[in-house]
Amino acid sequence: MSRNSQIDFDVLVVGGGPAGIAAAARAAECGLRVGIVDDNAALGGQIWRGVTHEGGSNEASEWFRRLKQSSVAVLCGKRVFSQAEPGVLLAEGTDDLTELRYKNLILATGARERFLPFPGWTLPNVLGAGGLQAMVKGGLPIRGKRVVVAGTGPLLLAVAAYLRKQGAAIPIICEQASWSSLAEFSLSLMVQPKKIGQAVQLKRELAGIHLATNCWPTAAHGNHSLENVTVLRNRKPERIDCDYLACGFHLVPNIELPQLLGCRLNGGYVQVNRYQKTSIDAVFCAGEPTSIGGVELSLVEGEIAGFAAAGRPEQARDAFSARERARRFARAMDRTFRLRPELKTLPADNTIICRCEDVFYSQIKQHPNWRSAKLHTRCGMGACQGRVCGPAVQFLFRWNPDSVRPPVFPVRVDSLAGIAEVAAVNEQQEA
Repeated sequence: MSRNSQIDFDVLVVGGGPAGIAAAARAAECGLRVGIVDDNAALGGQIWRGVTHEGGSNEASEWFRRLKQSSVAVLCGKRVFSQAEPGVLLAEGTDDLTELRYKNLILATGARERFLPFPGWTLPNVLGAGGLQAMVKGGLPIRGKRVVVAGTGPLLLAVAAYLRKQGAAIPIICEQASWSSLAEFSLSLMVQPKKIGQAVQLKRELAGIHLATNCWPTAAHGNHSLENVTVLRNRKPERIDCDYLACGFHLVPNIELPQLLGCRLNGGYVQVNRYQKTSIDAVFCAGEPTSIGGVELSLVEGEIAGFAAAGRPEQARDAFSARERARRFARAMDRTFRLRPELKTLPADNTIICRCEDVFYSQIKQHPNWRSAKLHTRCGMGACQGRVCGPAVQFLFRWNPDSVRPPVFPVRVDSLAGIAEVAAVNEQQEA
């Protein structure tokens, strides 16, 4: 491993999605030394993956241009995995370890898809909806392939529209929410012209594709990879031939790093005040870790956090009304796409719940809590560290993870050794 490096910032932003980009840009506009770190090869997160500042006039391109014109130091390909001490985070790169020092920290760690286990969900080509979209953006050929899109939430429609543009055939979109819930959600958009425009555009792009409500996958079938999927539609099973199943049951906030730092949670999200400040001094949070609300909410929370971390509370207050409008939409979305209890009956006894450690539903259901299941079955102790099976068992059994310990991601042994090295150097400097 190359020699460790140390970088100092007035404001450090962890996470390169919309919230992180907005936060970094706003803080930098206040004349501070700002850095943004992300584990991907480029900024944008899942929603803005592949967007650049070159050309285009959409919202994403505008924010990328604004970021490029600022003095923000962009650190991509580096994953924050531990805290050396308050004010110091450690990030692992391809072959190095970086010590990131800050006066104020903004956590914009985003969210990931929630997967619910059902028979056959581990077959090749059964993928997360956002995951398949990312793979296609990365070059996976999809033209002419039949893709069933299933789960819940607006992400399904966006993914289906994107895949169709790339030449995929979408025989059906399976939405577990009811028509009445969707109708009520549509009414909530009437006071938000921007959302109405987005909905109309999606409707055009998805013309001819059947949206089935009260519908969800119950099993995936195939010998060596996916061949077809059984969905429950109108209370009746129906088998549909397909090459891919793009499946996702809304989003789960990435709160592992905030938890590691000691940030207080409320209802599974990071608790923040009106300036997006957490319970930890000098630590702010924006975007999906505070609530799942879409791009608009992430951007405005990022702006507020950026201004607040830069010591500009008056400019942060200017965005409060916009945030409240976005939060109303987020609350409506949460009510509409809340998971129905029937989904808890999907796993069979021989359904794998923890893919990393090959733990079956029959092994897990006999335990009273998450800790007991981990100790006796190793559920949640594999490479993903419970990021896939954790939200699943939380929904199935109402279990909650009992703790978060460093490193929050799997890292190299030499990076673990670097934690001790940094601590020793800091002790010498203090002495």
